[in-house]
Amino acid sequence: MDASTEQALPLRPILVGLMGSGKSSIGKRLAAKLDLPLIDLDEYIVEKADRSIPEIFEQDGELAFRKMETEALCEVISKPAVIATGGGAVLSETNRRILQEHSPVIWLKASPEFLARRIEGDSNRPLIAEGDTLKKLQEQVEVRYPLYEACADFVLPRGDMKKKQVLQAILEFLGDWQARR
Repeated sequence: MDASTEQALPLRPILVGLMGSGKSSIGKRLAAKLDLPLIDLDEYIVEKADRSIPEIFEQDGELAFRKMETEALCEVISKPAVIATGGGAVLSETNRRILQEHSPVIWLKASPEFLARRIEGDSNRPLIAEGDTLKKLQEQVEVRYPLYEACADFVLPRGDMKKKQVLQAILEFLGDWQARR
């Protein structure tokens, strides 16, 4: 594909990051600003399976969910939309390859402490449903941060940034990114 063909392709930003980093909420705002639909991969899977994520984990296991996640990503990746992946989407080598081939990928990077404050007690997150949320998030950081890094075209350290600031930083990146294409 030559550069002129690539420029004609619609913008398809993909948000990655740990659970609670704001992929869904920032994704909604970004989609509205770009006049694109938001495809929340977890919601897409729930709708398609007609079961909640905790139900899928309980009935079929995490491996089955991860397979559904890859199938869903393959189905939506080429659609003109903002895509918010699940936090564990990067665990699959296939998913990482797909993400790397379909830029721009934006990593909403946040500390485990920030995330724990946001998601403590959220029963819709089976990987942290019971036990020490902060400890589980710290364990996920060890595994997932290098994988997010490998896929990301832009790393946005969330810190205590307000959603409006996060959105502005992403829009500036996307403007620069499109200008370089």
